[in-house]
Amino acid sequence: MVAIFPRSQLKIEGNLAVFEDRGTSGQTVFRNFCPNCGSPVMTDTERAREQGLIFIKAGTFDDVSDLNPTAHYWTKRAHHWLALPDGAQLVDQE
Repeated sequence: MVAIFPRSQLKIEGNLAVFEDRGTSGQTVFRNFCPNCGSPVMTDTERAREQGLIFIKAGTFDDVSDLNPTAHYWTKRAHHWLALPDGAQLVDQE
């Protein structure tokens, strides 16, 4: 799960390592992680930079009690047992 925030709200303390990958769109994906333990922290792309957004891994938050997923991606490949909530945005990307 990722949370999307305006880049202007991002403040990083400490250093992150970056692994460059290619997304399904063909654009470069910058996967930022802790260089000590390897935990993923955030994902970035050129398009996200242009839009002023950043994707933070929700597992890094101290409190996730107020997170409520509003969109689900790659739903064509969702497991049959996964119940997708009514009213959520569903994106059928492969």
